[in-house]
Amino acid sequence: MRLVVSGAAGFIGSHLCDRLLAEGHTVIGLDNLLTGSKANLAHLEGNPQFRLTLHDVTQPIEIEGAVDGVLHLASPASPRDYHEHPIETLEAGSLGTRQMLELARRHSARFLLASTSECYGDPLEHPQTETYWGNVNPIGLRSCYDESKRFAEALTMAYHRAYGLRTNIARIFNTYGPRMKLNDGRVVPAFLDQALRGAPLTVFGDGSQTRSFCYITDMVEGLYRLMLSDERYPVNLGNPREMTILEFAQSIRRLTGARLPIQFLPLPEDDPRRRQPDITKARQVLGFEPRVPLEEGLRETVAYFRELQAKSLASS
Repeated sequence: MRLVVSGAAGFIGSHLCDRLLAEGHTVIGLDNLLTGSKANLAHLEGNPQFRLTLHDVTQPIEIEGAVDGVLHLASPASPRDYHEHPIETLEAGSLGTRQMLELARRHSARFLLASTSECYGDPLEHPQTETYWGNVNPIGLRSCYDESKRFAEALTMAYHRAYGLRTNIARIFNTYGPRMKLNDGRVVPAFLDQALRGAPLTVFGDGSQTRSFCYITDMVEGLYRLMLSDERYPVNLGNPREMTILEFAQSIRRLTGARLPIQFLPLPEDDPRRRQPDITKARQVLGFEPRVPLEEGLRETVAYFRELQAKSLASS
């Protein structure tokens, strides 16, 4: 297939491009590099099956030739990024989703939306199933991201119902791995950055809040399977292994061998207390099952960040 991937230079987007190319597809990547990086795609330079176009998805675009699928991942996705770019985040979910849906409609192409577990907000249901409507603060600090994705889901379903567009919606839970940014504010790179610098690990609240971490290759496997499926309603993608942030901090200390103190800070506004995907639907519909253990995935991620750190020191 000939596929368009928005947000191609981002963390998940760049890995998805790798997988699509490995499956023999042609990929046209779109990115305005607001939060993405060309470095994430440097290894694809010279690949005749891949092209990166610098483009803001909130603006109209036409792609010459056939387009078989549009995969919309463009959006700031980390707290630091969407707090710094709240308007752009809202526009990526609204105007950007509309432009990508229109591109898919003009080409009679399939469409995949990368949504988020943030649609559930600070959930009152645990674990979270796709039928749960969520507990979201529509005017809170995280609302620019939460509401942009909730609107994007509604718009995607409207296009499916109004035009018969073949659509898929992935609700992505915490994902980690190489190509994350060390300074993006999410817990995995934050802890690894602190550990590699010998700084205290900052835990918000008392550390009892939970997350479920999915390695990037497992997430991309789920996205690829979803793209090929006939499921039109949202599907949770993530790893259901739940752990507290304090337990995770202790895992980082063991893995890096760093004897670091843990510094407790106030819990940010609207920070979810529990986050665990119910992936029953993904298992039944997609045959999806996360396979990379946390310890293995973290080793790969630590190796990547250590290499980045070494390059940074060498160039300074």
